Amino acid sequence: MRLMLPFWQRLAITIAVMLAASYAAGWIWQWLTGLALPSYGAGLVGGLAALPTWHFLRRIRPAGGA
Repeated sequence: MRLMLPFWQRLAITIAVMLAASYAAGWIWQWLTGLALPSYGAGLVGGLAALPTWHFLRRIRPAGGA
């Protein structure tokens, strides 16, 4: 039987990565241009960061032990 991370853990990590990526993109955009990043741009960056994160988390297994 192949053990995977529970769904709720994968979802929580993916949402955290999405939020961090969109925040970082907004901060970098503000620093480079002096303008606020539009919300759809931040959403696009967050969504694109979530895809590889979700697939990576599907492949890893929890640590063996307790």
